[in-house]
Amino acid sequence: MSRVVLITGASAGIGRASAVALSEAFPSPTHPEKLVLCLAGRREAELKATAEQCKEGTTIEVCVGSTASEEDVKGWFKTIKEKYGRLDVLFNNAGVDLLPGVPFIEADLTKFRDTLETNIMGGVICTQQAFLLMKDQSPQGGRIINNGSISASTPRPNSFPYTISKHGVLGLTKCISLDGRPYKISATQLDIGNAVTGMANHLSKGSKQADGSIRPEPLMAVKNVADTIVYLTGLGRDADVLRLEILAAGMPYVGRG
Repeated sequence: MSRVVLITGASAGIGRASAVALSEAFPSPTHPEKLVLCLAGRREAELKATAEQCKEGTTIEVCVGSTASEEDVKGWFKTIKEKYGRLDVLFNNAGVDLLPGVPFIEADLTKFRDTLETNIMGGVICTQQAFLLMKDQSPQGGRIINNGSISASTPRPNSFPYTISKHGVLGLTKCISLDGRPYKISATQLDIGNAVTGMANHLSKGSKQADGSIRPEPLMAVKNVADTIVYLTGLGRDADVLRLEILAAGMPYVGRG
């Protein structure tokens, strides 16, 4: 039997790194199952570039569209069900930060809503479709991993939209964990701090701190996050990890405020 994994936001950053790491980890003596990788995102060319970086021989399904579109997401899951019969892991990774560093009183509310739509509703739509498939498949169940953020616990200055959205993701994670029990569906929120991606690279040049100062922050290689996704994907059905934090060593998080 193959392990079928759907990664949203797979065209770059954490999504791409996770896809490559999974392709290298499956199959192996530690993870003997073959892997089916379903790569979802809006940019077809970049999804294909991710596929090309994955280990040769990995079965890959490219799913083009937006997580905020019910029609697109339903199409992905229809393809997965018809071609592979099941889904073992959903990685709700797609996310945006459209108003970084903008004071709340200056925030463009259209971009504010767009942030919430992608970061919360995108995960909700994908999760609903995953529930429908996972509850009826045999063996029943699966794992849903949500890309949270340390901002789900502690905000940065001027981060209203992103922080609110990630607190919403935490609520989604807890609801999946509770309401997924009858169907053997588990949930994990992976809270990430300062990985080297297009969204976070600017932090090394200087980021506003709670005391108003601007200071550079340390970053970690995105492979650390990808390896964590491999670990979570490889867990047995008898194990659950509700929440896990991985952050760059020395970054200002504990005591941030």
